[in-house]
Amino acid sequence: MVSVIILTKNEENDLPACLESLAWCGDIHLLDSGSTDRTLSIGYSFGANVLTNPFESFGKQRNWAIDMCAVENDWILFLDADERSTPTFEKALLNAVQNAGEDCAGFYCCWKMMLGEKWLKRSDNFPKWQFRLFRKGRARFIDVGHGQKEGEVDGRIDYLSEPYLHFAFSRGWSVWEERHKRYAKKEATERIQSSVKMQQLFSKHATKRNPAIKQIFGTLPGWPQFRFFYSYFLKGGWLEGREGLEYCQRIMWYEKLTQRELQNLKG
Repeated sequence: MVSVIILTKNEENDLPACLESLAWCGDIHLLDSGSTDRTLSIGYSFGANVLTNPFESFGKQRNWAIDMCAVENDWILFLDADERSTPTFEKALLNAVQNAGEDCAGFYCCWKMMLGEKWLKRSDNFPKWQFRLFRKGRARFIDVGHGQKEGEVDGRIDYLSEPYLHFAFSRGWSVWEERHKRYAKKEATERIQSSVKMQQLFSKHATKRNPAIKQIFGTLPGWPQFRFFYSYFLKGGWLEGREGLEYCQRIMWYEKLTQRELQNLKG
């Protein structure tokens, strides 16, 4: 019913738990972009189909996977190696695709951001939506900042409200920070090159609204501090203890870094 595609590079630490959580899926594909650790052998050991392709961007890599992975089912789910399915997510996903009308091209999915065993529901402004589940042949992706979003979609996009788990900090804060140093450069470039319309600020779709917010307000003095204040105090991140404080502080750090990259690009 559903095939799963996982993009990987050097994911030997996170991949086993991800694949174990997908025991319900009989058609799993890894698209690797040059791992030098045990990622490929782990994939093979779980019975996954493994392909390799040099990484250019997340949007291009997802589209390459759509074109080249010989998926067996009509529906495709993209997960990352540091993400996990849960029994409730599995149940909701299978129910959604079974009952989807033909005019439904796919679903926005959301995650629980996990720091250790703590769900950062307030600090991470749950729910955040990404287009992850779709009918084969009905959607493509485009690059946005350091990530991707839906591009051409043939049909309606619905929402799958039951979240999966996202362990973004499983390798420690130092790895997260190094990754976000790269992300900041890409996001700064995106903010300079893209243009948004004011009405996008009021869109009900977060994939349109959030980029507009960052584009319009992200260059203003005090924006990083506002992000911290909003998530930690207004959204209640302080209720999530030490983990909530650590996360909100690092989001502020990331916004400062992105503003610095913007200044460098502008000369």
